[in-house]
Amino acid sequence: MLKIENLHAYYGKSHVLHGVAFEVQPGEIVALLGRNGSGRSTTAKAIMGMVDCSGTVNWKGRPLLGLKPYEIAHRGLGYVPENRDIFPKLTVHQNLMLGQKGRGKGSRWQFDDIYQMFPRLKERQHTEAGVLSGGEQQMLTLCRTLMGDPDLIIVDEPTEGLAPKIVELVGQYLQTLKAKGIAVLLIEQKLTIAMVVSDRVLVMGHGRIVFQGTPDSLRADAYTRKEWLEV
Repeated sequence: MLKIENLHAYYGKSHVLHGVAFEVQPGEIVALLGRNGSGRSTTAKAIMGMVDCSGTVNWKGRPLLGLKPYEIAHRGLGYVPENRDIFPKLTVHQNLMLGQKGRGKGSRWQFDDIYQMFPRLKERQHTEAGVLSGGEQQMLTLCRTLMGDPDLIIVDEPTEGLAPKIVELVGQYLQTLKAKGIAVLLIEQKLTIAMVVSDRVLVMGHGRIVFQGTPDSLRADAYTRKEWLEV
């Protein structure tokens, strides 16, 4: 589905990604782990056409490099940035409406589906998004992306700063996506949720993939955890 080969990315003269390569298959949850500054978020931005890069990013056999972010989104990729990017003066419902891409009733996700999954958003659907709690805003930005009916969602640090109960909700959300056949590239610094929900894990260090395997194989690899993940 998503195949990346020899991906290099740059911020000006700074060379950030150095030959990144991995794949994400349909309905698979892949966690991209690593310390801050390892290149995880840059990888997401490179896939979505938001940074200068070279190499190969193929989506369903078609190249993405050179396309604009909105063109990539319309091909079926969703992106949930770390900073959430909600529209604070619009209501919850209006924010969700902005996530739609025109498929209407042909979409796998309708408002009722979203509100059933997160009843708190239904309760606050007429509330301005700017007054929501951090956890509620995270739910909103996750669900707004779903309204675009993507086949793959890239989620950057969804549990950052959230209470344990909300983190559990995020985990349930990811499992729901998988059950509906949606692939997920989960960018996380914390091992806790990634090791529970992921089918495979990738570890980044200094702009490269330094480990690929199952959660169990990472648990058994003390060297990789100590060298590239533990603070």
